[in-house]
Amino acid sequence: MAKALLIIDYTNDFVAATGALTAGKPAQLIEQRIVALADQFAEAGDFVYLPTDVHTPGDPYHPETKLYPPHNVRGTWGRELYGALAPWYTAHQTDAKVTLFDKTRYSSFAGTPLDLWLRERQVDELHLVGVCTDICVLHTAVDAYNLNYPLTIHQDAVATFTPGGQEWALNHFKTVLNATLA
Repeated sequence: MAKALLIIDYTNDFVAATGALTAGKPAQLIEQRIVALADQFAEAGDFVYLPTDVHTPGDPYHPETKLYPPHNVRGTWGRELYGALAPWYTAHQTDAKVTLFDKTRYSSFAGTPLDLWLRERQVDELHLVGVCTDICVLHTAVDAYNLNYPLTIHQDAVATFTPGGQEWALNHFKTVLNATLA
């Protein structure tokens, strides 16, 4: 069986100081840990997926339009991968076990082929990193749990907007989703 690392929404808009919906410094501080984990998984021959939020400004059919300012708009600087993850992906994008894909909802599973890909590749263990811990990482973890994937959340490689949100989500992963906190 195989493992997969999901690097969730680690883009300029969510991480950079001038991002449209940035988690700021806490998200910037996990950059090197995320890249180290990506290296570790790639070198071990495991899968690395980069589910990446994408939006159309003013989309009347998308619920986030009413909640947040425009962010992660296709073709913009804001949607580009943040920091050292960008050149890491460029160097690995032709690797068959590295896949960046669009997602339009909080969960990396909602409206994407992720579950099918994982089952085809006999992935039986998911590791989650990225942003935001209490939004997209959380919703991805809930769906993974409901699909019976054992979960590991790398607490030194997830971040969100507030310390309270971070603490609550980490506790929820452990006590409600039976995830391992690494």
